[in-house]
Amino acid sequence: MKLDKIDLKILSALQSDGRMTKLRLAEAVNLSPTACWERLSRLEKSGVIAGYSARINTERFARRTTVLVEIMLKSHQQADFQRFEAAVLKEPAIISCDATGGGVDYMLKVVADDIDAYQRLIDRLLRLDLGIERYFTYVVTKNVKTTDALQTFVTD
Repeated sequence: MKLDKIDLKILSALQSDGRMTKLRLAEAVNLSPTACWERLSRLEKSGVIAGYSARINTERFARRTTVLVEIMLKSHQQADFQRFEAAVLKEPAIISCDATGGGVDYMLKVVADDIDAYQRLIDRLLRLDLGIERYFTYVVTKNVKTTDALQTFVTD
């Protein structure tokens, strides 16, 4: 689907405040409410807007440990990747998994109760014999910035 500058502004505005009224959204992107509503409906129907949710600040009610993990597999056959990815999909503590090129096969983001819980997760993955050759653990001490990639598309 081809998006124009106004579509990107609509998406950016909703990403900043998904609860804004349709009238306020129309004003923010400088469109009539009807034209804005039509674009919004098209973006929803096409699947560009996959849904609406709240950003929850878990630090307010629970302390968690965030860990970034580099994973390298022993073998690079399609079945090896599929087996590893299937196991990752079953683990709720793994909140992000990206397949990468350039020496490291996967980058994981894990949120666990503490380092012991993280290590139990890694031990479980190793016991499953998923073909993990090496893994490197990086404990996150502070989140400096988190944004969505859409921000790079919207310029005024």
